[in-house]
Amino acid sequence: MTIEAIAVDIDGTITDDERKICISAIEALRKAEEAGIPTIIVTGNVVNYAYATEVLIGCSGGLVAENGGIVFKEGENNNAVETMVERDFVTSAEKHLKEKLGEKFDMHASHDNMYRLTETVFYKTLERKVLEDALEDFEYLDRLEIYDSGFALHITDKRVNKGTSLKYLCERNGINMENVMAIGDSENDEDFLREVGYKIAVGNADDKLKEISTYACEKFYGDGVAEAIEKFAL
Repeated sequence: MTIEAIAVDIDGTITDDERKICISAIEALRKAEEAGIPTIIVTGNVVNYAYATEVLIGCSGGLVAENGGIVFKEGENNNAVETMVERDFVTSAEKHLKEKLGEKFDMHASHDNMYRLTETVFYKTLERKVLEDALEDFEYLDRLEIYDSGFALHITDKRVNKGTSLKYLCERNGINMENVMAIGDSENDEDFLREVGYKIAVGNADDKLKEISTYACEKFYGDGVAEAIEKFAL
């Protein structure tokens, strides 16, 4: 078994249910980096949040943010963020939702939407069905995907996802996807787990994610990440 890289989600995977980062995950990811196995952060979060996470942990593989909408790796693309898809359909959806939801839009829209380049996000204080019902008559509904990350509801463009952008980043860096270990916890992680050779679900992961995984961890959150890294990468 050869692991060339580790691709890992942030919220609910290397963090706990309160979004506090798990020390066990940091230690395990640093051990992997020291062993020559780079870590790629793959998240629905905004790129500056993902980049801060990458730097503070000490990951060197680059990152995928906004559920595949953004790719970044230091030393590549003139050190500029790459936007993987235009925001046209998502912007139209936002306008439609503002008309449909009225005050509810501002009440439940994520405070970090101002930083998002390719998607729009709502807190889970808004029920998914309310969002789906409001979009039911949206002209370009078939161009959108709604993901539940466990912490928020993300409206994204179907042309990209965590898997397509992870594959793009790995291929550019000569990493064989069959030798990548991906670790996640929620439905928006399914796309990138399906693309790799080693699919890992932490103990707190959705049942659906566990079903498609190579291995389901006994431990939860960052402890599960550490378990998987020790078992397969180190």
